[in-house]
Amino acid sequence: MAIEYLHPTDVAARLTQDAPPLIIDVREPWEYGLAHIEPSELIPLSELPDHVHTLDPTRSYALLCHHGMRSEMAANWLAQQGFQHLVNIEGGIDAWSMHVNPDIPRY
Repeated sequence: MAIEYLHPTDVAARLTQDAPPLIIDVREPWEYGLAHIEPSELIPLSELPDHVHTLDPTRSYALLCHHGMRSEMAANWLAQQGFQHLVNIEGGIDAWSMHVNPDIPRY
């Protein structure tokens, strides 16, 4: 399966379904400290190769960053490693704040 590119509202809807995707936030820790989605797991893009062994390649993951570029790189890399159920959250946490949860600060 190719990488899906989904609007934050579509990802939010999937989080309410059975077997929701795990959100992997690939931003830096200082960014995660400013704003993040619960539940999500912080794995900065630069550290993803060191942590890939902790991820289940059969599980669904939704990748998140600030605006969607780093998460796209992460999704492409994970796809090359054999992961098949990947979503890139379009517009990143900035779009999530605008369309899903305005309580999440924008930066």
